Amino acid sequence: MGCAEGEGSTFDAPIDNVWKYLLGSLDHDGAHATTRNPRFEEVSEISMIYAAQRKFHGTWAPGRMRISLVAPASIVTEWLAGPLAGSKLLDLYSPRGSKTQTDVHEELTSKPLPLEEVEAAAREWLESAFNDDAPAVRALAQQK
Repeated sequence: MGCAEGEGSTFDAPIDNVWKYLLGSLDHDGAHATTRNPRFEEVSEISMIYAAQRKFHGTWAPGRMRISLVAPASIVTEWLAGPLAGSKLLDLYSPRGSKTQTDVHEELTSKPLPLEEVEAAAREWLESAFNDDAPAVRALAQQK
């Protein structure tokens, strides 16, 4: 199992716009070229089971996650199935005036990848996700 942290990525939008985007479900998924066929199942007021095909390390594979949203502070994700099954991610969101900082803390595992490749593949995936989200969050903030 590997651990990774990504600290200091910043969305060019206030935290309320970031959360409006994150809670938009299908609009949010539509921004990601690495996701297709999403399905959501509500578990509780703050948790859901999310299933989709995800492109990870160049290959499409089904994935299933339990996601808990504690707005506006954090998202906790536990991969239940897929290439990162058993992994846990904690995304923290901090207001920085008209911007929002996001920090990611991960405990990673992957059956299809050797341990030495897991962290690099996960970082590649997280960077791609942030790069997809950032313009959409910025556009939403500019709609005011």
